[in-house]
Amino acid sequence: MSIPFFYEAQLTATPGLFTLSAESSKHCSMVLRMKESEFIALTNGLGLNCMAQIVAADKKKTVVQLSSFEQKPSPKTQNSIAISFVKNAARMEWFLEKATEIGINAFYPLITERTERTHFKKERWEHILVSAMLQSQQSFKPVLHDPIAFKTLIQQPLNGQLLLAHCEQGEKKTIQSIGSSVNNLLLIGPEGDFTPSEIEMAAKAGATMISLGNTRLRTETAGIAAAVLLQHR
Repeated sequence: MSIPFFYEAQLTATPGLFTLSAESSKHCSMVLRMKESEFIALTNGLGLNCMAQIVAADKKKTVVQLSSFEQKPSPKTQNSIAISFVKNAARMEWFLEKATEIGINAFYPLITERTERTHFKKERWEHILVSAMLQSQQSFKPVLHDPIAFKTLIQQPLNGQLLLAHCEQGEKKTIQSIGSSVNNLLLIGPEGDFTPSEIEMAAKAGATMISLGNTRLRTETAGIAAAVLLQHR
């Protein structure tokens, strides 16, 4: 049986006693019913992992003894996805969960000309990212940026490649065919796609136009396809 894995944002590489957050304490003592002397694993979502032995199990303040610290190196390639809000919020949450499991490093909720809904539940979405990170046994929590307008995002400096996937006619490349880059930011449009003016604007900003295949994909499906291709090209 694998050792339970918990997220603690305040974790540092300092040996000694550490009190788990209320959420971790409740899950550890009430859901998993763990007892004193049992071991758990912790991460701070920034690459720091450690082992911890339970000293006092409590549903509000479980205390552990920290040991065996390991700082994992940051991923050599940073892949980010900017994706438009969709009307069905559950679809966006599904995308965030699965793309985190695949290994995407950052997300930008995108506001485009055809975006119809911009309801942003940051606390809930952060919780989804943490759960997906732990589920997939990763040590880096993706960065969730605040919602950003399309025009603002493409004008920001980017030390890497700006990619845009759309369904309009025109010359496009596949993700597999583009050159390697340390940083990649791929933009996914809303239901109804990017407008021609947005596509032109992105091209002028230096974006490479990308094809995700011969079928028309839903926004969240396009996001997952892009995540897989970026991470495994």
